Amino acid sequence: MKEIVKYSGCFVCGDKNPIGLAVRFYEKDGGAAAEFVPKEMVEGYKGLLHGGILASLLDEVMIKAVLVKNVYCVTAELLVRYKKPVKISEPLSLFGCVEVENGRIYTTKGWVKNQKGEKVAEGKGKYLIPKSQEVEKLKESLEV
Repeated sequence: MKEIVKYSGCFVCGDKNPIGLAVRFYEKDGGAAAEFVPKEMVEGYKGLLHGGILASLLDEVMIKAVLVKNVYCVTAELLVRYKKPVKISEPLSLFGCVEVENGRIYTTKGWVKNQKGEKVAEGKGKYLIPKSQEVEKLKESLEV
């Protein structure tokens, strides 16, 4: 599988962010996929993954699905539906894909599943392609 471009300082995917999650995202089935095992540092309640971290993972897997198409964008809207609590140390699988391309807006969907294949969260997002000078700034920060 081919790894998707990243910004090394990103909280979710950056490999040089000392407090980040360092999740690696790969192209899969026309979208983006990743694996993540939460540790205690991302707890919300004792023994449970913080919902904000789960939302961040969904946002990242969905924007990576747009990046698979070599489209540089920023998050415009994010909707998260939590379905089950996630225990710390519970391995998770993430997937995101583009549903609709409409001019400068890409509409996506994504989900996170536990080891049993149950959806623990799902999301929808809208990602905006900024003006060309801003796109160049985004490109400059990304690397494989």
